[in-house]
Amino acid sequence: MQLIQSFLTACFPDEVIHLDPITGDASFRRYFRFSVAQNSYILMDAPTPTEDCGRFVATQQAFAQAGLQVPRIIARDIEQGLLLLSDLGDTLLLSELTQETVSDFYRQALAQLAPVRTISATSTGPLPVFDQAFLLREMQIFMDWFVLEHLQLTLNEQEHLMLQKHFQLLADTALQQPQAGMHRDYHARNLMLQQDGSLAVIDFQDLVTGPVTYDAVSLLKDCYVKWPLELVQSLSQEFYHHLKATDELPAKVSAEQFQLWFDWMGLQRHIKVCGIFCRLYHRDGKSGYLADLPRVFEYVLEVTQHYPELQELDLWLRNKVQPALEAKT
Repeated sequence: MQLIQSFLTACFPDEVIHLDPITGDASFRRYFRFSVAQNSYILMDAPTPTEDCGRFVATQQAFAQAGLQVPRIIARDIEQGLLLLSDLGDTLLLSELTQETVSDFYRQALAQLAPVRTISATSTGPLPVFDQAFLLREMQIFMDWFVLEHLQLTLNEQEHLMLQKHFQLLADTALQQPQAGMHRDYHARNLMLQQDGSLAVIDFQDLVTGPVTYDAVSLLKDCYVKWPLELVQSLSQEFYHHLKATDELPAKVSAEQFQLWFDWMGLQRHIKVCGIFCRLYHRDGKSGYLADLPRVFEYVLEVTQHYPELQELDLWLRNKVQPALEAKT
């Protein structure tokens, strides 16, 4: 805390500052809110080497230049991992979603992805690419932390080969899509509703170049809230028609092809998230995400049961994984 106090004293020499901790995210970052002269601020403590404060700054600049509403960086100490940010309030979009409001809010959030897709670089260089190795590495987290560590399942060679085949299929399908700027964690906990009704974006530092459906499915099939499938598909098709109208999709891509891309991209994400939530518990001592695990796994089964190409994976998940998960819940 001495480093934090020194940083704040440099920013506000004559003020006695009281820090109120804010519930953080899944990272090692810590956030505090405080007020000076009736102005509210956020302090972000992103300790090195686990967090990359410089990347946050570069990505914030790229988002702001693209016209997106993000926290302003008022002061920084990159070496110590400390940032003084403007306060976007504490109204998460998630807390405002109801059956009556969800469609309009999600349309607003989907429209806001247009400038994200235009970002191809930051001040530090081209964006990292969400390539095949990246996709497969993410799905391995499912194996290591969800299947083996959390559920304590043992897999034979045939099961390993079956999973690798399907992981490869999902990665290949993701890379068939047009690639564009991608937030990578775009959902209702990372969107802040402002007093004027606009949506501000947070937790954007993992920006990459990746599949055009990724952020949309992250939003519409949110790991923290579930909406009727009919609504999700209706909004995903609206998104499809928008991309067609702006020439961001090849003319030959049908609505059915796009829906498969969307669904399989969500499957890849939710497979990864099953592993991430378990890793947060077993490695980092964060148990809160386990309550969301059944919802995420339900998303997985919704997709595997719908596509004949995924039948082998679906049967394995239902016969081996689902009973083990239900026994843990």
